[in-house]
Amino acid sequence: MTTRTLVILRHAKTVQSDELVDLDRPLTERGHADAGMAGAWLSSHGYRPDLVLCSPARRTRQTWHGIAIALERNDAPDVRYEPAIYTGGVSEVLGLVRSVPDEYARVLLVGHNPTLSTLTATLAPDASRDSDGLRTCGLAVHEVDGDWTNAGPGTARLVTSHTARA
Repeated sequence: MTTRTLVILRHAKTVQSDELVDLDRPLTERGHADAGMAGAWLSSHGYRPDLVLCSPARRTRQTWHGIAIALERNDAPDVRYEPAIYTGGVSEVLGLVRSVPDEYARVLLVGHNPTLSTLTATLAPDASRDSDGLRTCGLAVHEVDGDWTNAGPGTARLVTSHTARA
């Protein structure tokens, strides 16, 4: 049976501003540095994605860009910017994961809380995790046995987690 890897990543630290629309908030200097550290961690642990599902928000796109630079790979993964990661809840985001073609063995999902923390808890309800959920630039690595359509509540064991800090 094929095992697939889903890496769930909350975006890095962002600028807090009442003058910007939420969708347009950028990363802070620390956020950019943390994104690079997340990419280095993914690379060193063998979690280079084949497909990236990313929210279209500025902060998630910038997080992905920092990771991509740090991955140091010649073959770039496919990247899809999915509005449902920004606007949807757990069921919509899980639906995106379940619709991933089986040609992709490793998927990186870059998005927002509380949806991502709830998703990781839904996929592996018995796993120990931080009581605050995923922190900024926090990663949760799950494994799914079989096809992506098998991903659902209680079906994706939590292999490891990490919070990237520069």
